Amino acid sequence: MTEISHDTRLRRVRYRSWHRGCKETDVILGRFADERLETLSPEQLTVYEKLLDEQDVDIWNWLVGKENVPDAAYGPLLDLLKKHSDEAKA
Repeated sequence: MTEISHDTRLRRVRYRSWHRGCKETDVILGRFADERLETLSPEQLTVYEKLLDEQDVDIWNWLVGKENVPDAAYGPLLDLLKKHSDEAKA
């Protein structure tokens, strides 16, 4: 299997962030991807890709605190997403 370049990986993740199917998560994840994706460590990027495999309703519920986050690895990343979203509102 051919390994994809880091730039290609970022483009794919950015696309997946903007094309979720739920407008609310599209906006939150898409803006985050546009503005912060390049600042993520390789490990954080891997966790973010895993998060993108989750259902939009679950991601939304975790972001707004309606449900507990089932995977502890998501915690720090969701904190970054919440902080980014709050900063965008200010």
